[in-house]
Amino acid sequence: LFLTGLEAPVLLTHAPGDDRLFVVEQAGRVLVATTDGQLTGGPYLDLTGEVSFQGERGLLGLAFHPSFQQNRRLFVSFTDRAGTSRVRRFTEAASGDRADPSSAIDILSQSQPFSNHNGGHLAFGPDGMLYLGLGDGGSGGEADNPFVADPEARDEIWAYGLRNPWRFSFDHIEGRVYIGDVGQSSREEVSVVDAMAGGYNFGWNLKEGDRCFASAPCDDPDLTDPVLAYDNPGSGCSVVGGYVYRGGGIPELAGTYLYSDFCAGRVEGFRLVQGTAQQRKTWIPGEIGRVTSLGEDRAGELYILTAAGNVYRIRRRGG
Repeated sequence: LFLTGLEAPVLLTHAPGDDRLFVVEQAGRVLVATTDGQLTGGPYLDLTGEVSFQGERGLLGLAFHPSFQQNRRLFVSFTDRAGTSRVRRFTEAASGDRADPSSAIDILSQSQPFSNHNGGHLAFGPDGMLYLGLGDGGSGGEADNPFVADPEARDEIWAYGLRNPWRFSFDHIEGRVYIGDVGQSSREEVSVVDAMAGGYNFGWNLKEGDRCFASAPCDDPDLTDPVLAYDNPGSGCSVVGGYVYRGGGIPELAGTYLYSDFCAGRVEGFRLVQGTAQQRKTWIPGEIGRVTSLGEDRAGELYILTAAGNVYRIRRRGG
């Protein structure tokens, strides 16, 4: 057990060149922890007065600029009180112990028709660009992407056909992006694609995972199928995307993608070999409850966050 007593933790991350760990609470706070599992001071950022914290809404994403050591910029993704998804930029205060509230600049906003499937994850890719994951807007069986065949489509759209990408991550060693996409009532999925290509259609709602959705035809060769899919219910209920392990503490896991499921209370892993998920493994780390997210520190070591307010560090047994 690394940290406890948190309020709905949904992300643990780090800033380039910085040993601090930043923990995002869905209610609207960002806290700072040391590498030995101690919280430091007050909130690094507190947006509780602006965030709509309910269900799948709240403070959902945090990413630090690749040149953070020079520009001290960070970005957050959250749902405001009107239900709109927002991305906002801050600059760290000169004191270095918090984000400066007066530095806030709104970068992007997206109205949402429902309170679920809003995505919200942020990450910088190997191209130095900021990526935001958004879902289909909520409810069930949503039928379309409004920008398809639209000459006025926004240039920011990188890929589509995702239902609710709850956590994606870039493996900067091999130049791939891994996306955990939540299914509806049949299949959960993980997709892996070239991080620099773009233009993918991941299939929703023609397909749910690797199967046709409802009675819709889904034999379009332009659809990008997942590398892994599993039953929902059965093996889980809501995939939680993770990270390719690049730490040094467990050398035998190097290159293995670790992920979880909100209902399963376990960690799964696979290696991508010739485009397929191979060497699959399962770890059951005790009674940890519902997993909300995985996290990564500067050294590439990974963490498990749970709905009960705990953070666990993944270590070799007995280590």
